[in-house]
Amino acid sequence: MKTTTTFALAGAAALLVLAGCASKPDSYYTLASPPALTDAAPRTPDAATPLYIELAPVAVPERLARPQMVVRRPTGGVQVDVLEQHRWASSLENELRDALGSGIASRLGALDVTQGGRQTSQPVWRVAVQVRQFEMVDGGRVDAGFTWTLRRSDEARTLVCRLDAGEATGGGMDALAQGAQRVTAAAAAAMARSVNAARTNPGATACAT
Repeated sequence: MKTTTTFALAGAAALLVLAGCASKPDSYYTLASPPALTDAAPRTPDAATPLYIELAPVAVPERLARPQMVVRRPTGGVQVDVLEQHRWASSLENELRDALGSGIASRLGALDVTQGGRQTSQPVWRVAVQVRQFEMVDGGRVDAGFTWTLRRSDEARTLVCRLDAGEATGGGMDALAQGAQRVTAAAAAAMARSVNAARTNPGATACAT
């Protein structure tokens, strides 16, 4: 009788554990912004004189190069939480590359040839991005710092650009991910402006965003 009761209790405990796991599914987030969140209506590429962009792999700090969201606690301190159940749809560097590439291309009406698709005789604007900071504070804000170099493939000049951006957020991981998405969209807009400024002023040696 005691053995039967023990098995019954063990079975009930296992069911409770399974129920607890089932109630907490993993959540996945993207940094890519829907068209409604861009700062301007997407432009259609010009078939007669196409503009090409090429985005190099985005360099991020090693601690952030993972799909799990890395979040600082609102109390501050040196600890961070690596959230296994709250993840980017891919690694952070790939999410940033996709979001920035599509954001720049849509704002410029350009074709993103990062994965190929242009003739070598056609010039392309090459953008290489380094993320200096991408801090997410639970229930607080997202602060990010970006540096990028900009060069047209048939020119010798290289422009170095920089942006610091921040967004206040509400509580919860959804709000934090939305703040990160808005910061990334602001970076894409600044990068697109820098390409436009460099095209407008071929003699410029300093970045304008």
